Amino acid sequence: MNTFQKLKFASLIAGAFLTLFTHSVQGAEFPTRPITLVVPFAAGGGTDSIAREMGKLMSDRLGQPVIVENRGGAGGALGADMVAKAKPDGYTLLFATSTFATNAAISTQLPYDPMNDFAPVAMIGRGPLLLVSSRQLNARNLSELISIGKSRPEGLTYCSAGEGSINHLAGELLRQKTGVSMTHIPFKGSGPATIELLAGRVDVFVATVPTILSHTKDGQLSVLAVTGAKRSPLFPNVPTMAQAGIPNYEVNTWWGVMAPAKTPQTIVDQLNKVINDAAASNLIKSRLQGESAEAIRTTPAGFKKELQQEINLWRSIAASSNLPTK
Repeated sequence: MNTFQKLKFASLIAGAFLTLFTHSVQGAEFPTRPITLVVPFAAGGGTDSIAREMGKLMSDRLGQPVIVENRGGAGGALGADMVAKAKPDGYTLLFATSTFATNAAISTQLPYDPMNDFAPVAMIGRGPLLLVSSRQLNARNLSELISIGKSRPEGLTYCSAGEGSINHLAGELLRQKTGVSMTHIPFKGSGPATIELLAGRVDVFVATVPTILSHTKDGQLSVLAVTGAKRSPLFPNVPTMAQAGIPNYEVNTWWGVMAPAKTPQTIVDQLNKVINDAAASNLIKSRLQGESAEAIRTTPAGFKKELQQEINLWRSIAASSNLPTK
């Protein structure tokens, strides 16, 4: 090897070490400024509250502020689109819920691809929904609900927080499984839907626990079944759907964090650890337990796999029912 070749070889080796060192330093430096956690719903709701608690715990662990920004609208699509189009550097994240998947199932004109435009980071927790009916319906259990529905020429009505919400598709799945004629009545949020249910102007609601919990304690609504795989500690006497006679009905709501696609894997992995550790804290665990949910720990790949399976499930349900798309 002549002198020129030796110098060239030495230059290549030095360049390689410099690249490795630079990447190492860049990875070690993240984050160097505040992170924005986008909540795709209005401020003040249950999702917003959990996101703010998570943001504080993430901030403590990352050493930088995590600022929650509410960007509601279009069933969560506006906030999700903001994150999908953000720079993939880990500084703009989406606080996603199960509505991210259900909305994708019936929305054919989303401004983003729900799988290809995001990098799932970590799922925080999941919990069941509750099948509740108005007191005016006088259904004491799921069997009586089905009997009442089949005895009426007009069937039953069920409400939701809007087209494409988890309540909407959970209600549609109930219709498919029971064979009862059920008409969907969408509202602009769970609050208005609950008011109509309490007034007896709609019959059934497959509701998230935080939405409906206070109304079940004072007997204003009848809790007929839990949609999870096991009974809820908050309602130990209420059967699961399978125990009540409807097998293969399992629906859960969930919360998780996603980044824009092409975010460096080193940053995704760092955020995954931080979020998993925060979700395992007593603050988040007790908060989720109070809503009949539980904290979970996932890898980015595990979260991505679960998300794809859920989107596929809801899309098949929407297609088999010929649900109108939006």
